[in-house]
Amino acid sequence: MVKVRFAPSPTGFLHIGGARTCLFNWLYAQAKKGKFILRIEDTDIKRSKKEFLDEILESIRWMGIQWDELYFQSQRLSLYKEFAEKLLRENKAYREENQAIVFKVEPSKLKIKDLIHGEIEFDTSVIKDQVLIKADGTPTYNFACVVDDATLGITHVIRGDDHISNTPKQVLLYEALGFPLPEFAHIPLILSKEGGRLSKRTGATSISEFRQMGYLSEALVNYLLLLSWSPKDNQELIDIQKAVSLFDIKEVNKTAAVFDIDKLNWINSQYIKKYPEQELLEKLIPFLMRRGYLCKDNLNREYLLNVVKLYKERLSTLRDFVEWADFFFVDEVTIEKELQEKFFKKDLSKEFFLFLEKLERLEEFNISNIELCFRQVVKELNIDSRQLIHPVRVALTGKTVGPGLFEIIYYLGKEKVTRRLKRWIN
Repeated sequence: MVKVRFAPSPTGFLHIGGARTCLFNWLYAQAKKGKFILRIEDTDIKRSKKEFLDEILESIRWMGIQWDELYFQSQRLSLYKEFAEKLLRENKAYREENQAIVFKVEPSKLKIKDLIHGEIEFDTSVIKDQVLIKADGTPTYNFACVVDDATLGITHVIRGDDHISNTPKQVLLYEALGFPLPEFAHIPLILSKEGGRLSKRTGATSISEFRQMGYLSEALVNYLLLLSWSPKDNQELIDIQKAVSLFDIKEVNKTAAVFDIDKLNWINSQYIKKYPEQELLEKLIPFLMRRGYLCKDNLNREYLLNVVKLYKERLSTLRDFVEWADFFFVDEVTIEKELQEKFFKKDLSKEFFLFLEKLERLEEFNISNIELCFRQVVKELNIDSRQLIHPVRVALTGKTVGPGLFEIIYYLGKEKVTRRLKRWIN
């Protein structure tokens, strides 16, 4: 049975590169009807934090990934010491004065067949003796990794290209301990558009931050899928279950992937468009609550749903809605000085007053009647509709773009519209 693992360290949050590695391991296990193991590498006691562990586990769950088994290296320390002592007894390792146990590296030529890169050759003469157990009694990364992968029955080690340099060191330990070698697959790194390593500025943001920025889990997973792999028909929107039926680790690209936030935004916007409006609303409510625009005791879902419908086709992220539709949820809007100078340099008291007067006389306040009022004002004043429509929009929303003005007026309501336009009547 195929058995793969993802082994994050709880010394930081789960970032894009780690999330893709996790996804590819899980996908391969699903495709081969195997098992996906989650191993927490928490032997660095000083740097390992519960908050990081909680974020990693929650992020993996949020991505829709479920592990079959969960292990913590901190609970397996006696196992590492046992195998280190075995190497000592066999004279394959020695103990230093500080009690550290060190593996003897013998010069040799190693060849491994990487499932992505093909055959890779290593010269171990350039590798120094490897510490197995540090002076403080904790195992080193490479040693714990080998003991865990072997004793847990990992058949395929799928990880980032940055681990290729660890592979010969680990192969030597597999051989010294008499463990069968797993198959290796090293995924190319994710680079920025400029070609460098990802930084926070270029997209190396934690999964929880992408979640807070308003990306849907399905969209982010879809995007991660396309970083170094693609379906045969080059489709860009792909359901995860369909991906399972198509995925093969051998088809992952050898070259580095480029993180493109614009592509991610486009994919996210497509998923938002496909979302049922009621479900989309439920995802938006927490964002509105965090901003203080809503409270649990005062949720008019019917009204909110109508506002969501105004924006659904325009959104790239859920947070866009909070930024763009904020004027629906505040008493007064803030209008930047630049917009004031552009749209209210001329006194619009007459135009605004006439429009409000007609709105006040409406027997039925609906979108079609609001538009009729507006057209009447434009006709009576003999002006181009653009001369009035833009200032009214800015006065009501503080923005120059958005949904249709008459829909905005209707859902804002007569009271808010009157108050906001009166602000500009001398």
